[in-house]
Amino acid sequence: MAALTKMIKKAAKRPAKKTKPVYERILLKLSGESLQGPQGFGIHGESIQAIARELKEVHALGVEIAIMVGGGNIFRGARQKGFEIDRATGDYMGMLATVINALALQDALEKEGVFTRVLSAIEMHQVSEPFIRRRAMRHLEKKRVVIFAAGTGNPYFSTDTAAALRAMEIKADVILKATRVDGIFDADPEQVPAAKFFACMDNGMPIVVFNMNRHGNIKRVVLGERVGSTVSPG
Repeated sequence: MAALTKMIKKAAKRPAKKTKPVYERILLKLSGESLQGPQGFGIHGESIQAIARELKEVHALGVEIAIMVGGGNIFRGARQKGFEIDRATGDYMGMLATVINALALQDALEKEGVFTRVLSAIEMHQVSEPFIRRRAMRHLEKKRVVIFAAGTGNPYFSTDTAAALRAMEIKADVILKATRVDGIFDADPEQVPAAKFFACMDNGMPIVVFNMNRHGNIKRVVLGERVGSTVSPG
């Protein structure tokens, strides 16, 4: 009996599992590499389906989700190895790669029953809507997932920079960076060693950097669990 009482007391001391989101609206930055899975290039079906299922769980919590997707799994812009090309042209090609990823992610999400809209900074009326800030916010208010494609629509700006810009435009509560590098940069730090860290401190935007390879991390972050690193305005 004493042992049972002790077990009950110990269980009572355990913190209750969090079930209420600490963020109402998030901007998730997904690298293109997160979609390539173990094959090392392109779009890996199982990987993108796993991401879609995880996003569905977060969406079911009532969280408004916007996503900025990269394109490094298809084309790395002017920094593509062994391919000399004009910087602006290469960057535009990289933006088109993000549109391919956005459409693939939209398809995976809608197969999970999550209504999704792709908004592109480069207009492609046949496959996406143009980026209009108020339209993006309206979609979020209607609980649709919004995927931002084509970065900022301008060369010389990374999708990390675009993620920070869009997060501030839609008044997101936080940027969640799910990738292999620890931070938000003005260029790809894996290709550009001198890439400068890009933060949103002037606008009070916190950034949570975490490992995408562990399933459930997005939900854990949204619920306020300690996952990865948090960069907060000080």
